[in-house]
Amino acid sequence: MSKEQVAPAAVGRQRIDAALWRVAFILVLGTFMASVDATIVSVGIDTLAGEFGASVAGIQWVSTAYLLAVVTAVPASGWLADRYGARRVWLVAIGVFLLGSALCALAWSAPSLIVFRVVQGLGAGLLPATGQALLARIAGPGRTGRLISVVSVVPLLAPVLGPLAGGGLLAVASWPWLFLVNLPVGVAAVLLARRHVPVVPASPGRPAFDVQGALLLSPGLAVLVFGLTEVAHGRALTAGLGVAAGLLMLAGFAVHGLRTRRTPLIDPRLFARPPFGAAALTLLMLGASVFGTMFLLPLYFQTGRGLSAWESGLLLAPQGVGAAVGTVLVNRTIDAVAPRTLVVTGIVLVLAGTVPFTQLGHGLPDAVTAAALALRGVGMAMTGAPVMNIVYSRIEPERVPRAAAALNLLNTVGGSLGTAALAVVVQSRLTARHQDVPAAFADTFWWVVALGVLAAAGATRLPRTRAARPT
Repeated sequence: MSKEQVAPAAVGRQRIDAALWRVAFILVLGTFMASVDATIVSVGIDTLAGEFGASVAGIQWVSTAYLLAVVTAVPASGWLADRYGARRVWLVAIGVFLLGSALCALAWSAPSLIVFRVVQGLGAGLLPATGQALLARIAGPGRTGRLISVVSVVPLLAPVLGPLAGGGLLAVASWPWLFLVNLPVGVAAVLLARRHVPVVPASPGRPAFDVQGALLLSPGLAVLVFGLTEVAHGRALTAGLGVAAGLLMLAGFAVHGLRTRRTPLIDPRLFARPPFGAAALTLLMLGASVFGTMFLLPLYFQTGRGLSAWESGLLLAPQGVGAAVGTVLVNRTIDAVAPRTLVVTGIVLVLAGTVPFTQLGHGLPDAVTAAALALRGVGMAMTGAPVMNIVYSRIEPERVPRAAAALNLLNTVGGSLGTAALAVVVQSRLTARHQDVPAAFADTFWWVVALGVLAAAGATRLPRTRAARPT
């Protein structure tokens, strides 16, 4: 297959050949790096604080800065893919991520490390959306569902693999290896992509960049997440200003997106277009529930039960096993079962796997924890890929990059806001429960259940039937 031309998927032929699986594997390497890096560093926060003589509150910006940079970068991914081509943007994003990783390993102080984490985060924010858009364009509507079902399992494994990898690395090597470990994976991804991933042409119209939208959307999201983070730290003034400013900027973006005659960075009209609105609500709430849980559980294991990062990672491993099982189920049924059936079933399983954690105050055996996490893993795998397939199979090819950017933005923002909001809830419950850690976390998990219920409400509005295949 020539690298200079796209090999459009023959939509009438639904077999996925070895070449297409190879493309999917290469593209998922980028998502793998970005997802695991978000969790691998969290294990080394105490080590980094000691290395640079920083307070834990100060060194937490190593994680927060990365998160804010990711949120800032995601909205621009659709325009960049339209303007320069998804393959080129993906390769540049890998390069930026690797540059940030190398600089982080060379950091000489906490402020320099935080700055270099921003560089990393900007590259990481572009990778999932451009990778998905590229894969959807190469595969075509008839094969996207099965491919996305495999690719989407990677973010589900990151919360399990990250702590395990981070704990293992710090047991045998120094802290720079938390970042240097990305280099061989990234270099391999670039070399393989240049050889095997075909070029998808940029949009013929060469759309102009939505400067006003960019100045409102990305900073607005970052400031909102920052404000919620400040709430968790008990800084009322900066928290209030951050949340208010973030909401005002996002409201301004919505008005601008509806009024502008140019193509907005993220088109608000997409959310009024079935089934995008229902898919958006589902992904937003599900992202908050999933990522919020993966913030709460390791924190509970380490503060409430005194487990190490390695032990916490092992206890979380059943979720990864469940996700792998769910991926196999989705891959075999995504083209035969109604999308809404898969998604609703998946959310019900996630809820069933969450309810046991509302009983942490009464003591929860490890066997129940493992079974609940495995159930959540199956449900999560059965939800994300079908939702994305619903959107990608019903949208014009030229709109795929913008849709991919919007979907990944919702998932990222849901995870970011959910984590920040649940941090506030657990802190307030710790105060109300007089530092009774199990009871405080049990109370917080009722909020996670509520997020899952909202995701289910969105899923009931998804289409009953599969989209007709293009002919």
